[in-house]
Amino acid sequence: MNALEVNQLSVSIDGKRILNEFSLSLPKGEVHAIMGPNGTGKSTLAKALAGHESYMVESGTATMDGKNILDLEVDEISREGLFLAFQYPIEIPGVTIANFIRAALNARQPEGEDIDAVAYYKELYAQMERLGIDKKFTSRSVNEGFSGGEKKRCEILQMAMLKPAYCILDETDSGLDIDALKIVADGVNHMRSEDRGILVITHYQRLLNYIVPDRVHILWDGRIVKSGDKSLALEVEERGYDWIKERLTAGVES
Repeated sequence: MNALEVNQLSVSIDGKRILNEFSLSLPKGEVHAIMGPNGTGKSTLAKALAGHESYMVESGTATMDGKNILDLEVDEISREGLFLAFQYPIEIPGVTIANFIRAALNARQPEGEDIDAVAYYKELYAQMERLGIDKKFTSRSVNEGFSGGEKKRCEILQMAMLKPAYCILDETDSGLDIDALKIVADGVNHMRSEDRGILVITHYQRLLNYIVPDRVHILWDGRIVKSGDKSLALEVEERGYDWIKERLTAGVES
């Protein structure tokens, strides 16, 4: 099946289990959103799937289009087609945006082949214009001295250039004002495709006003406890996460 499939995945960090037999199916062509309060495992899921060494997979499986990714190195997972946009993008001093993205693209080429420089810069500038990024940023070090909004736009730029099969956006809306949020959301929406699955991780439904998901999942205590359409996000926004806790305590949700 053309999907990112996670089955019964349990993940711990520093000996504490965070994800608890978590399962999710994200088919290509769909956008799913995961919501939940702090500490429920949202970022743990993103980093575990991306191969972060600090996150210990205790059990379960994760596959992309049928291929196991849990045994792969971080760079291998990326080349297989998984892209992770971080909640807090890191700075890479001394490495320009243009060279960083170009190196990432070249790493995906057959051995001994490089991408065409003219075509590369033509597409890079087109994507930067779409995201409202000044062309001067191509010569700036990745995220160094950037505002929060500039960092998030830079990550969406990387995603647009790499064209991954699956995108995980870990609280991309964090720290964005409404104008930056709309620009980032437009960039993500432009990436929607029948050949791509997108997973949006967020606390708030406001992002989902601009990136409308096909499915919404509520994460609680390391597992999905409720799924639905966009209306579920609106219900959580209105009632708060305590509403979910009350239903779980009452045994309403499975």
